[in-house]
Amino acid sequence: MTAMREVAALPRWLRAALLLAAAAFVAPAFALGVQLEDLTWTELRERIAMGTTTVLVPIGGTEQNGPHMTLGKHNVRVKLLAARIAERLGHAVVAPVIAYVPEGSIEPASQHMRYTGTISIPEPAFEALLEAAARSLRRHGLREIVFLGDHGGYRASLDRVAAKLNREWGNAARVHALPEYYRAAQEDFALALKARGFAGDEIGVHAGLADTALMLALDPKQVRMEVAAARPRGAANDGVTGDPRRATVELGQAGVEHIVQATVAALQARAPKAK
Repeated sequence: MTAMREVAALPRWLRAALLLAAAAFVAPAFALGVQLEDLTWTELRERIAMGTTTVLVPIGGTEQNGPHMTLGKHNVRVKLLAARIAERLGHAVVAPVIAYVPEGSIEPASQHMRYTGTISIPEPAFEALLEAAARSLRRHGLREIVFLGDHGGYRASLDRVAAKLNREWGNAARVHALPEYYRAAQEDFALALKARGFAGDEIGVHAGLADTALMLALDPKQVRMEVAAARPRGAANDGVTGDPRRATVELGQAGVEHIVQATVAALQARAPKAK
């Protein structure tokens, strides 16, 4: 407060000059974007010194998404959504996507591992990866570490790792497993589509209308709508639960905006209160 009063007492022309100088210093750092892997180590260090204390850790998964959507759907989606969330938050960066997650047993193959291209790792290895990543980020001064899980199958792992680190760290740093992100993408978006007249068996829970619409809005190159259009309704054993044929960019855009808004609101509600 003393520093603020001293600045306020300066002549107007000098205050304006100081603001311009500060803007010139800050702008280059934030013009580089929010992706941690696009920054040099000194650029990130400077950004942290300037008040960036939140890091989003996008967690995807490499798995089948039906015959019409790429194996990297979760990875692409969570990276793009995390960037929008970080930009909206301000003073946040986005860690590299974690693309290797539990997807079922390998031998014998179960869950998504029954489909070509899915990659699965054991749950203990996944949790060790999350913990080590969080510890690394905290070591560099990032005190609010946010797990953005785009896949429902590993929610319990996110909760366990967050609880363990929060017990250990106390108020020194915090890990947020953030269920609001996944809830917005799944439950909330499905309810919004139902309100627009779509049935639950069309919306689906995997690679159906909802999933496909979100991907069309974020990166349509990941979707083969001609394949979706030719797919018979109710086709079995192709990895789809739902019907993607009526998915559109417009439907997906509404879902994307809700996910971003809901996640930002959840993080702002958890922000440390000023003393």
